[in-house]
Amino acid sequence: GIPLTREFLESLSYPHECIERVCYLVGHHHTLSDIDGMDYQILLEADYLVNAYESNYSAENVTHTMNTLFRTEAGIRLLRSMYQIA
Repeated sequence: GIPLTREFLESLSYPHECIERVCYLVGHHHTLSDIDGMDYQILLEADYLVNAYESNYSAENVTHTMNTLFRTEAGIRLLRSMYQIA
């Protein structure tokens, strides 16, 4: 979680701002509101792609999430490709 992330990045001497952002993202990667940056958006989409694949989400769930959460062209393209959505 956040403490391990912070410790790891500090051991590599990453800048404070970078450490804070990464820790924020780690702590909020399942929070679907107040998405405040492209890094956050990409993380949410990537996390969903993995979870959908591993949990065998229904076509209805995938389509709904694509229409309501996904914003990046790459994420939408990957989701469409993985689930054969036109």
